Amino acid sequence: MLRLRLKVLGCPRRALALSDTPRPDCPDCQGVGGIAHDYGDPETGEYAGTHWQPCLCWTQWAVILLPLPRWPRRTPTGYSDEPPF
Repeated sequence: MLRLRLKVLGCPRRALALSDTPRPDCPDCQGVGGIAHDYGDPETGEYAGTHWQPCLCWTQWAVILLPLPRWPRRTPTGYSDEPPF
């Protein structure tokens, strides 16, 4: 069963999308949507990164519904160019 939600995507352009939500009562991922596995460097034993394993309780898809407009950037007026000191 799909649990749909609206989501704002930011790459490459902002858009409104419809996506699936992880099952909140999933015993494997506790509703996060995946399981993180930390790993270390075999030579030094220091932290080297994290592998993300997606859970089977949800799918990682998103359907773009509406691209959001780009707002023009405006330089604020009325500010002085002099330093405050």
